[in-house]
Amino acid sequence: MPAIATDTTIPARRSPSRRLIEGPAAWIGADMRGRDAEWSYRLSPPEIAEIEGAVRAVRASGRDLAEIRREDFPLPTLGPVLDRLRAEVLDGRGFVLLRGMPVADRPIVDSATGYWGIGTYFGSARSQNAKGHLLGHVYDLGQGLSATNPNLRSYATAERQNFHIDRCDVVALLCLRRAKSGGLSTIVSSMSVHNAMAERRPDLLERLYRTFPIDRRGEVPEGKAPFYEAPVFNEHAGTVSVLYSRLHIGSAQRFPEARRLTPEDFEALDMLGELAADPELRLDMNFMPGDIQFLHNHTILHARSAYEDWSDIERKRHLLRLWLAPPEARELPPIFAECYGGIAIGDRGGIICPGTRLHAPLAPG
Repeated sequence: MPAIATDTTIPARRSPSRRLIEGPAAWIGADMRGRDAEWSYRLSPPEIAEIEGAVRAVRASGRDLAEIRREDFPLPTLGPVLDRLRAEVLDGRGFVLLRGMPVADRPIVDSATGYWGIGTYFGSARSQNAKGHLLGHVYDLGQGLSATNPNLRSYATAERQNFHIDRCDVVALLCLRRAKSGGLSTIVSSMSVHNAMAERRPDLLERLYRTFPIDRRGEVPEGKAPFYEAPVFNEHAGTVSVLYSRLHIGSAQRFPEARRLTPEDFEALDMLGELAADPELRLDMNFMPGDIQFLHNHTILHARSAYEDWSDIERKRHLLRLWLAPPEARELPPIFAECYGGIAIGDRGGIICPGTRLHAPLAPG
């Protein structure tokens, strides 16, 4: 896990200041470009054969997708590789791209089963919405824009997604089909953004360690208010973890009882967003079918460009998503329970509301 450095050089006139975060999670995008062999792994033919054998076995058993556990999906050769990649996500740079998953010209149930099985090596699946979807579909449903509809999630649109985290320890995306144009994935180390703010504007960084109102976007757990308050940067047990969505912070202002954002709030949030999009800091990924991206939400922010889709429904952009709770995850401060539903390691993250029924749908909706 990234450690907090013991010293730094922050101008005295900008005090108070936060210490810089050291370690592999504080990476720079410009340094990562051209070095994809270090952060990606391509499946070999024998490893693909292992996945396909495990898929056949669990499908023959009749087991429901949502019931599949790691022990039901043996991968004798690939399993140790996935364990190593999981450690890199949790304790290293915070992301990895797994390439070569066979998805072309296959029934979605086969692709989803193989993807789910790989996901079990990273953690247990969590509900991604009030409907209880354990398997998510990133797909434009044609229902409008999340920017104007506070109850619409942006993954169900073709609009641009600004930098944010998802409400889980690890998020995984499998590309089934690409858009006609656009849909570029962009990630940035939130630890490096933190460090840049510490060096340039520690006063604004300090503001991000204090609470902001955050909209639940209509997905309200039982007994909770429609918004909660939490800092963007959260220091706990020797690590810094991030809770951030500019969309959710902004839309919380629709509630009269939510604290009004101040000019300093906007300045701090604007700087965070500008640094996240800085070409020096960010890393762009152009997904290909069969790519699986794993991200550690506590140290990575992710975004997506808007896209133009195909008119043919059989060609429309389609990604599968998993929210995962690894058994070796870091400790989190109590405030994360507002977003994650709890902070118990291996059993946190996701969205549970009155009437939620956990299941793994094989079609968007």
